[in-house]
Amino acid sequence: MTEKSVEIIRSKRKTISVEIRRDLSVVVRAPMRMRSQEIQRFIQEKAGWIERNQERLRERSGEGLPKFTQAEIQALADRAVHIIPERVARFASLVGVDYGRITIRNQVSRWGSCSSKGNLNFNCLLMLCPPEVLDYVVVHELCHRKQMNHSPAFWGEVARVLPSYQRERAWLRENEGALIGRLRG
Repeated sequence: MTEKSVEIIRSKRKTISVEIRRDLSVVVRAPMRMRSQEIQRFIQEKAGWIERNQERLRERSGEGLPKFTQAEIQALADRAVHIIPERVARFASLVGVDYGRITIRNQVSRWGSCSSKGNLNFNCLLMLCPPEVLDYVVVHELCHRKQMNHSPAFWGEVARVLPSYQRERAWLRENEGALIGRLRG
């Protein structure tokens, strides 16, 4: 790690901190009056931590992984067309809602969506997720039929059907970069 790869921002603060951004750049925030030597010593002390966490973020982002081929995406979509409607039908009765059309897409920004008319869209990459994560996304979108927002009432609906939803939500946050990153290119 070179000095050029670290942006130093001085401000009216009392402590020094380090941040690794999504693009893997490093920002060190330091008090205005801290000597440059102290800042450099801090950066050297944190060098191992910075490199480990940059590598972890690189792995999570899918950087270096091969992009999905059209054939792979089509195979995932074909599977999703058969599996996701079954899951939607099962959970719609538990949520207590109806729904419109179900569409399968290969989206780079979301796992699912629900329109005001009740039409549901799902990402074909859900076929690469554990079944309980797929179920979480299905329930999440169906709960939007009751609450078209992410209010406490909405999350209460999700928790009523899937009490452990936070575990599945965390799995998506942890793994989405590696999966969705393979669609970009």
